[in-house]
Amino acid sequence: MRFQITDAVKHLIIINIIMFIGTVSIGNGQSFYEWFALYFPVNSAFKPWQIITHMFMHGDGTHLLFNMFALWMFGTSVERQIGKNKFLFIYFSAGIGAVLFQLGYYYFSYFPNYNELIASGISPEQLQQMFDTNKIPNALPAVQVAQIRTIGETYFASMVGASGCIMGILAAFGMMNPNAELMLIFLPIPIKAKYFIPGIILLDVISATTGQSFFSPSNTAYMAHVGGAIVGFLIMWYWKKNSMNKYRWDK
Repeated sequence: MRFQITDAVKHLIIINIIMFIGTVSIGNGQSFYEWFALYFPVNSAFKPWQIITHMFMHGDGTHLLFNMFALWMFGTSVERQIGKNKFLFIYFSAGIGAVLFQLGYYYFSYFPNYNELIASGISPEQLQQMFDTNKIPNALPAVQVAQIRTIGETYFASMVGASGCIMGILAAFGMMNPNAELMLIFLPIPIKAKYFIPGIILLDVISATTGQSFFSPSNTAYMAHVGGAIVGFLIMWYWKKNSMNKYRWDK
């Protein structure tokens, strides 16, 4: 069958489901989330393993369902076309790319404001106390209050989901099947992959820079989507340019 699930996709879906069960059943969901979601590195909750584990975490059942459906739909085709090892290489490389793009985006949001606050006379210890107590002194100027809230949003931000990985797979699918017709659930109009996928990436860029959400929740890590897609595109572009069979790995 054309859409019969492939080996790597099947095991990735199983791991994601197991992690979701752990999230909702261990420590009322909170402790499991704190261990394995990805936090901004300045937050004490950050742990190195979260760079990988967050790719198997999901915020709720809908988040998991949509991601696993996309993984099955596009991952099955990509794995069948390039083999299991190359598929997994794109999948996890895109996940790492998603991390780099999203944390880089956070970096440029956090540190300029943080440095200005330190230069104004607020100590790192005072800022940490504000984060710990979630209280901002009333006497501070409005500009500083806005800066503290901005860096606080980044400080407490967490990232979960396989979306970055899947965007890399989606980009690879588009590179190999540019004329395949795709549709959004909310916009049932067939659009060729070579137009559809860049359009989705563009919407994510707009959402990241303006805060305007189109088809995703407002707390979506949009730059993670962009990073995953760019990495998936670059890997597949390199393989196609250099003749994929020449560098083919065992399936």
